[in-house]
Amino acid sequence: PCQAYSIAGRVRDEYNMQNDYRNYLFESYLRVVNQFKPKAFVFENVPGLLSACPNGVRIPELIKKEFSNAGYTIIDNLKDAVIDVADYGVPQHRKRIILLGLRDDCFGDRVDSIINEFYYSILPSFKSDKQLTIQDAIGDLPALYPLSVDSVEYGQKRSHTSCSDKVYNHTPRYHNARDIEIFRMLAADIEENRNQYTSIEARRRLYTEKTGKTSSIHKYNVLRWDAPSTTIPAHLCKDGLRHIHPDSKQARSITVREAARLQSFPDDYEFIGPYTDQYKMIGNAVPPEFARRLATAVYKALFESKVR
Repeated sequence: PCQAYSIAGRVRDEYNMQNDYRNYLFESYLRVVNQFKPKAFVFENVPGLLSACPNGVRIPELIKKEFSNAGYTIIDNLKDAVIDVADYGVPQHRKRIILLGLRDDCFGDRVDSIINEFYYSILPSFKSDKQLTIQDAIGDLPALYPLSVDSVEYGQKRSHTSCSDKVYNHTPRYHNARDIEIFRMLAADIEENRNQYTSIEARRRLYTEKTGKTSSIHKYNVLRWDAPSTTIPAHLCKDGLRHIHPDSKQARSITVREAARLQSFPDDYEFIGPYTDQYKMIGNAVPPEFARRLATAVYKALFESKVR
């Protein structure tokens, strides 16, 4: 789990995640590695891991030490293991640290050379020529517009039209009238190039003005048609305020299907269960398209390496 290492998690926690047991859950991963002794492993987490230092213990140094003691080599400079999946065919900025570990007794004195070849040659060769945008990812999905109060059936918690076409999971979550108006205003601010609310501080003030509450992080963010999405987090299960659809006429947060596309899930992958669980599954996932490229890169490093 990444929550203990995430910067957002530290901001929300009064103890800066110092006392969170999840700081040491990599040890559970290590036990699995020790049990099965694979020739190689891939470890994925958030870049916040690099600065994690619970109780004065630097997590990067601890991880390197423990994997070394288990008989595995990982990259020496963990900062060079940070990638953005937007460079690998995923329409979303999502920085992650990717650790490839190789078992020393399988690769001998080639181990460092293979690790370096993987990070500085093989994996970069799987980058796309250009980053995909919101328009590329969700621009062709059916529009979902706000309903008038009179058109909402009694007893049904609906605020927008529903998708009549056969698109799995493309159903909008409920938004109250206040949020619909805020979404419309923020998206129109960008569409009309006024840019009154593009700064974080302006959006913080707007949140306080509209809700009477304060927040240490900005609550609103409109996605841009001409750029990749911001990171799709598990927190999306709680609200969609930081993933507002770029079309002001639709005035809503993104649907499960839109979140799935921004994570590169294919349309025939159907999510089931409560909406909150669907958003959480998507936010916690490694984007499938990046996983495919990563797996192919690992295969090349293990079986097609130029290092002899």
